[in-house]
Formats: sequence, structure tokens, C-alpha cells
Amino acid sequence: MNRLRHEHSSYLKSAAHQPVEWYPWSEEAFVRARQQNKPILLDIGAVWCHWCHVMDSESYENPDIATIINDQFVAVKVDRDERPDVDARYQSAVNAISGQGGWPLTAFLLPDGRPFYGGTYFPPTDRYGRPGFIKVLQAIADLFKTEPTKAVQNAAEVERFLTQHLSRSGEKLELTDSLVDTALSVISRNHDIRHGGFGTAPKFPHPGVIELLLRRYLATGERWMLDAINGTLTSMARGGIYDQLAGGFHRYSTDERWIVPHFEKMLYDNASLLVNYVHAAQATGNQFFRHIALDIIRYVDEVLSDRTAGGFYASQDADVAPGDDGSYFTWTTDDAKKVLTSEELEVLSLHFNIDERGEMHHDPRQNVLFVDKTAEQIAEILHKPLDDVQEKIETGKAKLLKARTLRKPPFVDRSIYASWNGMMIQAYLEAFKAFGISRHRDFALLSLDRILREHRQPNGLLSHRAGASETFLDDQIEITNALLTAFEVTGEIRYWIEAEEIVQKTIELFWDQDTENETGHSAFNDLPSTSASVGALSLPYKPVTDSPTPGANAVAALLLLKLYTVTEKKRYLNLAESILNYFSGIAATQGIFAGTLVLAIDSYLHPSTHVVVATDKGDDRGNELLNVALRTFVSQKIVTIANEGTATILPASVRQHIKAKEKPFALVCSNFSCSMPVRSADELEKLLLHGSAVGV
Repeated sequence: MNRLRHEHSSYLKSAAHQPVEWYPWSEEAFVRARQQNKPILLDIGAVWCHWCHVMDSESYENPDIATIINDQFVAVKVDRDERPDVDARYQSAVNAISGQGGWPLTAFLLPDGRPFYGGTYFPPTDRYGRPGFIKVLQAIADLFKTEPTKAVQNAAEVERFLTQHLSRSGEKLELTDSLVDTALSVISRNHDIRHGGFGTAPKFPHPGVIELLLRRYLATGERWMLDAINGTLTSMARGGIYDQLAGGFHRYSTDERWIVPHFEKMLYDNASLLVNYVHAAQATGNQFFRHIALDIIRYVDEVLSDRTAGGFYASQDADVAPGDDGSYFTWTTDDAKKVLTSEELEVLSLHFNIDERGEMHHDPRQNVLFVDKTAEQIAEILHKPLDDVQEKIETGKAKLLKARTLRKPPFVDRSIYASWNGMMIQAYLEAFKAFGISRHRDFALLSLDRILREHRQPNGLLSHRAGASETFLDDQIEITNALLTAFEVTGEIRYWIEAEEIVQKTIELFWDQDTENETGHSAFNDLPSTSASVGALSLPYKPVTDSPTPGANAVAALLLLKLYTVTEKKRYLNLAESILNYFSGIAATQGIFAGTLVLAIDSYLHPSTHVVVATDKGDDRGNELLNVALRTFVSQKIVTIANEGTATILPASVRQHIKAKEKPFALVCSNFSCSMPVRSADELEKLLLHGSAVGV
């Protein structure tokens, strides 16, 4: 057993038996590399990563390869979920070196941590058009010994690139509707009209783009935006990227039709997509989207959550054993015959395209379940009543799911990360606002309280993982957003107080004041100024694009605009303006990876709606107003329950209305103007949807 046996990470522990003398990411590894003048082999992966398992099995568990590594290198293994700061920097480096990124990431570093060569997956010997890992290791070791200046020169070039790239802001552009339109034009060109989604295979969901299109469609009524939303969300939900039996989305599709996925399921993907389906259901009234939203929650409830203490787990693996590739989720015709009646098999073979030849290249017998024909189409083909076909689909799916639960399931990583939990807590609360199911709200609040209790650091920040010392920008921003949403649905002032306290600490420790002094605009770094700067961590990084989670600075801008909407404190607006100005050039060029950033710019240009519901606890008419305020979909809306505890956070212009009027009533405010008091739920709904009240 090597040093990794002591680590918390499931990914690192899974390598504890390997003959490689692994170090975790630590100063100790760099000290040894400097003392022995050896290059560092850095492996970055994750417990859910299929090709990480393959490379572990083929290379790192091979004693001969391990001997080369132990003799010639200092080996460091990193869990990208646990250390996104390390991953982001070395992903950028390897992408610059090889034009590739992803996991496993294989990087070779100087003893001081600067990368000079790298790639992703290497087979043990030449294969798939890739050089063998043994050959690569020997070549790198020889280069470091015989031509050390070349390695140093390569590292210097990479470092120059990273210095410019990690905090890139692009050309500064004016924050106007024209900038938003330019970004939307780029997104439109990337839209797959036939199959839905954006870009080509491999095809990833882009939840930030969907939220942006929802907002712009509601504002403009442009038909292509609604078509893109409906087409994308429908195709994904009917595809193999969606688990047709247990619910929840896999990480991405290997093909443009959304049929064959990489089978791992990530908490953050399902959080963002849950918000998409909730908001699309609200905006369009599409009950299929509502069904998918509730089905995502069903999966997360059953697999990715701690139902007793609260909290959401990080991921579910794709594979069960080395060499496997999603077989837990796929079916042969023989598998289906063992479970289903002949009538059910007839219907489900058409519904899910279950055939002797399936979709999996490594085993053509295996079928990925995707909706090939609807119940209506099957009823017409088989000349059967629609009700009978629908019944067979439901009973057949239940039998397949029950049979699947008897298989050995893929590993669930029960790590609880603050940022990803913040995203799912918000998603559950958005579902509660839309559908009014109280258990979703209650579990979200239980989970939020657990994060606040277990992740709090002495300096007031939140750690990425309970018991760890690392604190990242995403953790602070996503949990603060969750706190604001909890404040919306409960009216409890403690959530607001916690949110402002975390924001103040985040501004103090993450904001890049030096850049602001130099350029007039700035943004947040991903790490606090107090962080240790081991290896490439000395390079500042300002995350803004959506990959794989929403860009932290873009989300921060939206958060600051929400705080400004409620309080009218100019400091929040000024910080949001600074971020958006700093990254304005990127908004125009990054297309589908800048969805959240462009959404933030649009929210800045067209201020959010603030609904103030003045009511006392337990007032039935006040509760009706609150339910309408929460349920009615208005993009970038925030609700405040105004009572004795919360009224103090509101600006004087709003407080004076609350004091002067008899409760309950609601005010709809935007851009320093509020509606006349609204006292009926129907009137409030009409006002939110159509905006017809006289301002005061």
C-alpha cells in the first residue's frame, strides 16, 4: 500500500494498492523532486472516469511500468473533483502543449511544478494512433537528463501562455444589447437544428445557454430560441444520455443524436439540467419537462443524497469493473426476454429500439435504451389501443428497472462538495418554487444547514469538502446563491445574513485588487489570497466560462446583481459591472461556453424583477401571494418576504411603502420603480406575466 491509503478521496484510495510510489498533491512531493532532481509525473483523474480506470489497469498496476516511474520520476496523483484548482491550471497547460484536454490528464513537470510536456490517456504500448506510455516515459526521462535546458525552455513557453490565458479578459467591449446579440448569433450558428443541442459529437449539455435562451425568448419572442429550447430538452430527455429507467442524466453523448453516452452521472450536470427543465416547464407549460424534472429528483433522492443528514453525493461511476463500459445500464435482447412478457417485449423493443444489434461498439449485442418510437407511433404500428401501449411501457420499464437493481451497481462517490451541493440545493428549491412539493424544499434546507455547519472555516469561508482546508471561489458563490434562494422561500433573515457575510469575505479574499488598480476593471481569482502557491498554483486564474460547471465569475456577477436588486447597495452593482467589463470580450467570442456570462450581461442591461410580498406568518392571503410570486416564471426574478425581520435589508424607497400599507400585499419592483400594491393572487400573476401596473 502506498501513501494514498491515507487520503480521503475515493479516487486516490482506489490507487493505494498500485506499485507506483504515489504522492498526493503536497509540498512534500515537490521537495523530493528538487532534492533528487527528478521530473514529476502528474496524473489527474476522477473516480467516475472510464479512461482513468483503463490507464490505471493497463499502466499504473503494471509492475514493469511502475518500476520505470519509481526510478525516473516523482509520481503525484490528483482527484480533479477534490482539487479543481490544480486541474484547471494543468488542463490549460496540457491543452497548450498537445491540443488535448480531459481525463486522465498526464503531465510532466519540472521539480518546481512547471509543466513541459503532457497528454491525456496513453496506452501501455503504441495503439490507437497514440504513443505507448513506456516509450513516453523513457523519452521524457532521457530529455530531462540529457537536454534539461530544452525542458526548461518548454516550461517557460507554457508558463507564458498560462499567465495570459488563465486570467484572459479579451478585448474590452461596451456592455450593450449589441454584444448580447453578437453572442446569440454565435450560439445560433452552433445550434443543431436536427438533433437539438449545440456543437457536434461528442455532444455535451450546455445548461447556461438554455437559461440564456429562455430569458431572451421571454423578452423578444424570437421563435428560433423557443425551438432550440424545446428541441434540445426533448431530444436529450428521449436520448440515451438520459437514464430511461432510473432518471438522471449521464455526463455527455459520444454521438450527435444523444444516443450513446459516457455513462457517469455527475451531481453538477443534474443540478444545472434540473433547473433547465423546471424553468422550461414553467415558461412553456410543457408537462413532459415537468416529468423529467421530477424524475431527475427521483434519481438524486435515491442514489446521490444522504437522506438522513442531508447533503448530495458527488457522482456515480460509469463502470463496475476494469474493461467495463456502462454495461450496468445496457441490455441485450436476451436480457430483456428474461424480464418481460412477450407483449411487453414487443412494445418496448419498438419504444427503446431493443434489437439483436445494439449501439455499443465494444459489445454490439448491448442496447442503450433511448426513445426511438413514442407510444402513439407504436399504437399505430401494432394496431393497439394507446392506453394499452402506454400501460405496457410503464409495466415493462418497472420490470427492467427492478431487474437492473439486482446487478452490481457502479460506485457512488459519497464526497460532499460545497459548490456542487450549492448548485443542487438551488435546483431543488427552484423545483419547490415551481411545483410546490414541500419535501424538496425541506431536504434542500437540511442539506444547506449541513454545509454551513460542517464546511465553515475559521476565516468565515466554506471549505470545498468538510475537514479539508481548500476553499474555492465556486464554493462561496454557489452556497451564497443557495442561501439567497432559501431566503426567498422561507423569509428567514438568517439565510440573508449568512449570504452577505460570505460575500463580504469573498470580496476581501478573492477579489484581484491589483488588476483593478492597473486596468480599472477586475474579477475574482479562484483561490483566496492566503492560499499556498505550490507548482502552477502560483499563477492567478479567473474562471468565467462554463466548463464543466458554470463559470464562477459569471455566477458571481449574477449573484451581485441579485444582492443589488434587493438592497440597492451600489457596491454590489459596481463589482458586477467590473466583472462584466473585464470579461466583455470573451462574451462575444466564446459562444456556447459563455452562456452564463452573457446571461449576466443581459441581466445587467435589463434589471431583474424584485417581488416584495409584505405579509405576516400564517396569513392565508399572504401565502397565496407568495406562492404566485414564487411559482410564476420570470427570468432573473428574486422574491423577498417582507416582515419585521427582513424589512431592514430593503432600500428606504421600498420600506416606506411597506410601513404605509395594510398587509398582505405585493410590490413588483424593477430599476428603482415599484408597482402599486397588489392584493390578489390573480392580479399579481397577471402583473408578473404582462407588466401592466402603474408605478409609484
